[in-house]
Amino acid sequence: KVKKPRLYKVIFMNDDYTTMEFVIHVLETIFNKSPAEAAAVMLHVHNRGAGVAGVYTHEIAETKVEQTLTLARSEGQPLMVVMEPE
Repeated sequence: KVKKPRLYKVIFMNDDYTTMEFVIHVLETIFNKSPAEAAAVMLHVHNRGAGVAGVYTHEIAETKVEQTLTLARSEGQPLMVVMEPE
């Protein structure tokens, strides 16, 4: 029997320095969220301290985390993104 691959949550962590606009930009470009979805996730992260950007297989989650961190560092943003098993 073939088992379904384990899924991982990509989680954005809140900080006091990364701009809301940048978080929305990342959610729209890397996570393919609509502007409304991106704003809702960003506000959830802002108000609750963390929020799930998406749930993916290990390889896809790892790639999205790496893309996000690379973009954030290139823009001088301290955004923290992690992945954890669902």
